[in-house]
Amino acid sequence: MKDCNQCGKCCIKYGDGALSATKEEIDLWELFEPEIFQYVKDEEIWFDPDSGIKLNRCPFLDVIPKTSPLAPDKYTCSIYLSRPEDCRHYPSLISEMIRDECEMIEIVDLENHKQAQMKLDFLMKDSRPSHISKD
Repeated sequence: MKDCNQCGKCCIKYGDGALSATKEEIDLWELFEPEIFQYVKDEEIWFDPDSGIKLNRCPFLDVIPKTSPLAPDKYTCSIYLSRPEDCRHYPSLISEMIRDECEMIEIVDLENHKQAQMKLDFLMKDSRPSHISKD
């Protein structure tokens, strides 16, 4: 499994309404991070603060300036330390990574899902709860 190359596929795919935030996260944003909370509407995330319309992309996904015109786009999260748990826990399964065309997957991972899952579990051990099921 390769290191994350910041391709943004996961954020782009799930940042259009497929994510949720816990009540606790929303409450903390309301109290301490109003710049995030302004994108919350009726306990759901990523709405335009002015129009109230659901956004089709996470407002905190930023494109990193390219070092060369031919370089692929790379992305960063401007609320990384305060991002929702849904974001913190992804990816949890090799099958998710394959489905989402994650660029971390290598041929050896495709050939041995069990070994790849063990490596992913190790890589993500500090990012997700221990009760997440395995593939």
